[in-house]
Amino acid sequence: VQLVESGGGLVQPGGSLRLSCAASGFTFSRSAMNWARQAPGKGLEWVSTIYNDGSTRYGDSIRGRFTMSRDNAKNMVYLQMNSLKVEDTAVYYCVTGIRVRFGVITEYDYRGQGTQVTVSS
Repeated sequence: VQLVESGGGLVQPGGSLRLSCAASGFTFSRSAMNWARQAPGKGLEWVSTIYNDGSTRYGDSIRGRFTMSRDNAKNMVYLQMNSLKVEDTAVYYCVTGIRVRFGVITEYDYRGQGTQVTVSS
């Protein structure tokens, strides 16, 4: 299994970024996919999930600002992030097979190397 994130960078508060995750090595179309993030000194926070039927779930802190999507033909998932806040600064990861407790991922099967998102003026 390989998960490769891209699209991070430095953006001003209120700005937007689109993250991408290229997946390989498993049956992507049948798998739920997840985005998670980790800020310095904090745990791995669950951000969003997209299921194989395209339905989505979002964490409270980003609901209404972030949108997750997938392209099964390309084995890709995306995270469109709008109205970014300073507190969104973190390394963002594409993750599979998660277990979540109180919004924190406690176990997972695979995780990519991450992409840094920095929101700062």
